[in-house]
Amino acid sequence: MKETVIVLDFGSQYTNLIARRIREQQVYSEILPCDIPFDEIERINPKGIILSGGPSSVYEENAPNCSPLIFSGKYPVLGICYGMQIMAYMLGGKVIKGDKGEFGKTLLKVEYNSVLFDGLDREFIVWMSHNDIVIKAPENFRVIASTDNTPIAGIEDDEKKIYGIQFHPEVIHTINGDKIIKNFLYKVCSCSGDWTPEHFINDTIDSIRKTVNNGKVICALSGGVDSTTTAVLVHKAIGDNLICIFVNQGTLRENEVDQVLDTLKSFNMRVEYIDATDRFLGRLNGITDPEEKRRVIGHEFVNVFEEAAARIGDIDFLAQGTLYPDVIESATSSQKAHKIKTHHNVGGLPEKMRLKLVEPLRNLFKDEVRRVALSLGIPEKIVYRQPFPGPGLAIRVIGEVTKERLEIIRKADHIISAEIEKAGLNKELWQYFGILLPEMSVGVMGDRRTFGHVVAVRAILSEDGMTADWARLPYSLLETISNRIINEVPKVNRVVYDISSKPPATIEWE
Repeated sequence: MKETVIVLDFGSQYTNLIARRIREQQVYSEILPCDIPFDEIERINPKGIILSGGPSSVYEENAPNCSPLIFSGKYPVLGICYGMQIMAYMLGGKVIKGDKGEFGKTLLKVEYNSVLFDGLDREFIVWMSHNDIVIKAPENFRVIASTDNTPIAGIEDDEKKIYGIQFHPEVIHTINGDKIIKNFLYKVCSCSGDWTPEHFINDTIDSIRKTVNNGKVICALSGGVDSTTTAVLVHKAIGDNLICIFVNQGTLRENEVDQVLDTLKSFNMRVEYIDATDRFLGRLNGITDPEEKRRVIGHEFVNVFEEAAARIGDIDFLAQGTLYPDVIESATSSQKAHKIKTHHNVGGLPEKMRLKLVEPLRNLFKDEVRRVALSLGIPEKIVYRQPFPGPGLAIRVIGEVTKERLEIIRKADHIISAEIEKAGLNKELWQYFGILLPEMSVGVMGDRRTFGHVVAVRAILSEDGMTADWARLPYSLLETISNRIINEVPKVNRVVYDISSKPPATIEWE
């Protein structure tokens, strides 16, 4: 039986990010609701337990909590943010609402040589996101870290192996965050590290076989790494009982249909192409709200797939490349989490579907999927293809989606991609694209007044898609992109560059 570390979910947007950081250390992790009975935890017999953050206050009515037996000393425990606060509260410490919140990068001071900070500097930058603070540690706990605004930013009872930290080690903005998690896994929980992508592949193929049995599956295939990896896993599990469907919803990028169909020829899988441009754009007519766009597109995709399944016959399952960031931001992973946006393949699905879902990547992040894809032998041009949302350019056209507006952003986006790739930055960047804004701008072109569209350029750096930083592109590259868009894309007279990180922004605009 593989080693397991449990992550108890208190509603954080980063819960699965914690799980991913654990798996990066080759330790298997499993996310469970925070109020799971303790006897169920005992049946798993984890090497350790991590308590996630969350949006609640410990004093709120119906604030999420966990079994007090978790703190008995039977298993090592690490509480993060709200996880530390609820731990302190349940064990007799004191938590209050702070005079001011603490959000973003903060200098952490190590106050005690805790095993969590083994091998780290006495001061380093961490990522904070909280209003409440612990002002009194529980009995037998020592303070191990502080910040200027948070005197108790870390606590420990090393005898029972119970630790709490107010900051988020799981986000990339925390320097040494991965080392803190590694210290907890290996120096506190005594993990050996026995989980790899190969383990995931073998377990997933077995799970698909058990789920599908002798049934047939259609796979929503876009040509990206998520859907392609899903298709390959399902194909390995059930062979020719898989039929892949590539749908053109009319909001794809420049030349994308030809590129995808050409790429898919290399796979020994049945692929059908459906051009549904007119029906999707018809359904989007007059819709400006981004949530409604996602819902409409999600519903229409299901309609197309169910019609294809009925035509093919004897299809019971729909496979799709849903990732965990989709689940998190759609607030379907936790009753306590706040919805960020509805992803078409999660919250955008209709309540009633004839087809049953097969989602083998649902608990993985993009970088994890890429490692699995490489282990499966999927070509790098697919593995590192630009991430592209299922609704396509429909959510990069802010406001109403029309053929004219789609064509504007399609041409602008093509220029952005071409110039970034020409500069050799395409592998360094996580994502880069254009957005057509709803505002119009006065300009001067050829000594004449113009009143044209505004295109925003977005380029970001990320490891997992849950957090991101804006890319510092060279000014000369931005100048080239701007000049080309204004000169080559009709009715555009202004280009702006987005310098927002995630959080507080998201990767897409909307």
